[in-house]
Order: sequence, then C-alpha cells, then structure tokens
Amino acid sequence: MMNYITPEGFEALNKELEDLWKERGRVVDAVSEAAAMGDRSENAEYIYGKKRLRELDSKIRFISKRINTVKIADNIVKDKDEILFGAVVTFKDKATNHQLTFHLVGSDEADIKNGKLSIDSPIGSALVNLKKGDETDVMTPGGKKTYVIVDFHY
Repeated sequence: MMNYITPEGFEALNKELEDLWKERGRVVDAVSEAAAMGDRSENAEYIYGKKRLRELDSKIRFISKRINTVKIADNIVKDKDEILFGAVVTFKDKATNHQLTFHLVGSDEADIKNGKLSIDSPIGSALVNLKKGDETDVMTPGGKKTYVIVDFHY
C-alpha cells in the first residue's frame, strides 16, 4: 500500500527532521559538558542527556524512513467528480444533521483538531469514491453512523 502525503505534509516532515537534528546537536553538547564533570553514574544531566539522545535518534530514524517511503501527491486533479485523496469534504451525520468538514490526507499528517482526516481511517476510507449526496455507513466507537456527503472540493 502506498503512503501518500500532500506536499505541505512532506515539507512538515522534513522540517520536523531538521528540528530534531538541531536539538540532537544541542543535547550532544550538553552531554559532553556533563561528562566532563566527572562521575557519570550519579550525574543527572549526563543520564538524562543520554536518555534524550536515544529518544531523538529513534525519532530521527522513524521520520527518515517515512520520508523515504511516502509518495507526494502533488498532481491532484482538481476537477474530479468523486472524493479522492486531497479532497476537502463536508458531510453530515444523517441522524443529528451535525456537519463536519475535513481535508483527506495521509496518515503522517492527520490531525483531527486541525481538520485533517487520514484517508486510512474508518471515516476517511468510507468517503473515498463517493459523490455529493451519497450516503455511507461507518462503524464508530459510538456505533454505526450514516453520513451524507454535503459537498467537496480540491
């Protein structure tokens, strides 16, 4: 399965990686200073610094691998008549008429609070290939919900 990402999401991943490398440099300097103080077994700054380096290295490895495996979806066709990756979709709960709007993005950039829904999520995948006015049933933690597509655009 191909992991798609928007150009903005790819840029954000690269920025995060750059920031992690900068932080890692600062932590390496701090660990070196702490190590120069002598006994490392009781040196909290040294112990914490080494722990933080392991965390940073793990995150750097993870993001580096993701950057190498994602495909940038920069050629999204703007005049599609159905919902696909990159669409901004407005839909409503058929029972309550509560309306929601989300941008369908890859899992690496999903952020519900900022209106970005993973296309791999249950709701996101249920919206794919639908058209305005279509209905879809989705199993949610609160039970089965029926959503109606109000509108979408790219």
